[in-house]
Amino acid sequence: MSDRNERLSVFKTYKLYVGGKFPRSESGRVYEVTDSKGNWLANAPLSSRKDARDAVVAARKAFGGWAGATAYNRGQILYRVAEMLEGRKAQFVREVAEAEGLSKSKAADQVDATIDRWVWYAGWTDKIAQVIGGANPVAGPYFNLSSPEPTGVVVVVAPQESSFLGLVSVLAPVIATGNTAVVIASEKSPLPALSLGEVLATSDVPGGVVNILSGRTAELAAPLAAHQDVNAIDLAGSDEVLAKELEIAAADNLKRVLRPQPVDEVDWSATPGIDRLTAFLETKTVWHPTGSLGAGGSSY
Repeated sequence: MSDRNERLSVFKTYKLYVGGKFPRSESGRVYEVTDSKGNWLANAPLSSRKDARDAVVAARKAFGGWAGATAYNRGQILYRVAEMLEGRKAQFVREVAEAEGLSKSKAADQVDATIDRWVWYAGWTDKIAQVIGGANPVAGPYFNLSSPEPTGVVVVVAPQESSFLGLVSVLAPVIATGNTAVVIASEKSPLPALSLGEVLATSDVPGGVVNILSGRTAELAAPLAAHQDVNAIDLAGSDEVLAKELEIAAADNLKRVLRPQPVDEVDWSATPGIDRLTAFLETKTVWHPTGSLGAGGSSY
């Protein structure tokens, strides 16, 4: 009789997250992901240009519904993501520790900070309009009101070194403000990002709002920067040479471009402020007549 404790290991198959589903790369390719010591961790999908185009299609399809949802509802959904992350904390601690070569306690600190960061952005969904919008003083019988609106489909080149905290720090503000996202995960440490897709799929986030690709950063970023149905791109995970190439490609349809900071100057644990919330917002200004003043000087 065999020992009851003897069992086969069940290795996890990591997949892309596109349109609310978990496809393998259409190319059938994978690449080896290793830990900081070179030990094999998993085979991650090696996304193709076709996968990137599919992700943009999914993001565009989801944009109308997500941008049209109330800010309060978006905040509820994002808070639900944080709840699910909290429940799967042990998994993410292990994946972050392996990805970044951290001790278990330091990885736990990173995961805690990541969940807190997600909650922080969830709280901003119904407040950002009050901070950057409002009534404008004009010389005339008009109401002049400015309000922020999402830019559209945003490509996010995730940070290469901070595989989870950095990822959430650039992704959460994009979707909190009503945009949809196509994320290129860290090339060498994509597993936390791919696992985040599993959390998003079970957190009421509509399919297509976030799409996560893994693979060669430059191979994926180039066609996405040139894609005519992408409205903006965050180059956080691009080096100086790649960032310049992507900026040139993005200029073709006047994409908004958030340029990367030098890696040694980025502290992902610092309080982020609202810069990334406002980076992918447009301002809509509406003029409306106040009506004719009556004999008593009244108007509506």
